[in-house]
Amino acid sequence: MKVIAYLYSDPLLEETLDITHLEVDCVYQDFSSDRIQLRQLISENESVQLQIRRLEELGDSIAEIHDRLFQLESLNIEVITTESGELSANTLQQLQELQHNQKSKKIRQGHARNRIKTLAPPGKAPYGYRRSRNRYILDRSTAPVVKEFFDHFLLYGSLRGAVRFLEKKYAKKISVSTGQRWLTSSVYRGDLDYQTGETIPDTHPAILSRDEAAQIDRLLRRNRRLPARTASAPRSLAGLVACGECQSGMTITRVTSRKKGKKEYLYLRPMQCRKQCKSIAYEEILQGTIDKICEDLPRAVSEVGTPDIDAIKSNLQNAIAQKQSVLEQIPPLIESGILDTETADLRSYRLRSEIAELQTKLSQLPPVNLKAIAQTVSIPQFWLDLSEAERRFYFREFIRQIELIHTETGWELKLNFIF
Repeated sequence: MKVIAYLYSDPLLEETLDITHLEVDCVYQDFSSDRIQLRQLISENESVQLQIRRLEELGDSIAEIHDRLFQLESLNIEVITTESGELSANTLQQLQELQHNQKSKKIRQGHARNRIKTLAPPGKAPYGYRRSRNRYILDRSTAPVVKEFFDHFLLYGSLRGAVRFLEKKYAKKISVSTGQRWLTSSVYRGDLDYQTGETIPDTHPAILSRDEAAQIDRLLRRNRRLPARTASAPRSLAGLVACGECQSGMTITRVTSRKKGKKEYLYLRPMQCRKQCKSIAYEEILQGTIDKICEDLPRAVSEVGTPDIDAIKSNLQNAIAQKQSVLEQIPPLIESGILDTETADLRSYRLRSEIAELQTKLSQLPPVNLKAIAQTVSIPQFWLDLSEAERRFYFREFIRQIELIHTETGWELKLNFIF
């Protein structure tokens, strides 16, 4: 008996199917709901075996599928399904399943069409935005609140501190996990993320600039290396100092004198040291760290083989510009009739997704040349002019850990840089 196959695929939902592996005499394949190839199959064949993946490929409704099955059975065409059990036009339960699948498919098609047109996904607009014709626009009453949350995090690098700041200034209570989602959300950067994992850039007004978003990503990566709750600590050495022998972390304690004036003293004290290490004055370790970083950082940077950041940025920017140029050529092709609207929308969507990937890679690159900034921070006066919050920022940009090594004459510091 002659064996033929029929394949139907929706280009909005799945990739074009590979038919080279099919061991059949003839293959009919459709890509639109018109199903021209299916009608040709029915007109050209009789008393053959027909292989299909699923019964719902024969039509878009139960009535249409039933009519097609009736036509095939009247031509003595045996229908074999390869991805589901044997089905019959007279089985009510199977038809109900088909109806459910068709409804789900139409919903997914609707979402896919909205995605191709870069419309906002269904659901409530994120805090700081509101909906307008299926797109996000800034909410003038709440967008400034979100912007100040980001500004506070960029200034101090503390997620919990930014959450407390919102509650204190605006009486806006959010959880730390919500604040984390805000910091990593593409929506506040003017982009849209879809369930497919693709990101489309510049779909609506952004609250965060590209440079600010890149800085937030670097701060979040840096904070992951630190012990819990030290990212928001007010002291610059918090979470960085450890005993060189037992690797016990050092906590910062504060002592106030009983005398008049109540002068405050700061000490670094080991938390779980088996050597019974003594407390050390915080200012001594701070000054020693500044002296050590001024001495060791230029040499450590010179020994590291750093890539040419400018060349990498240039290549990425050229690739983005090239895809932008292709994107700008699509509207004239529609006007001239070379491309239909559906194909043009699909091509535009894929180009924008590729541009978003390149922009992500670009944002993850260091903002400045490492050797240049190492020369600047190696000047002792640079550190003395900074506040504790500013010193904390720069320490964590370069230092992974400060090891306190005890010697016969006292102690020494060893800096472990992040590169």
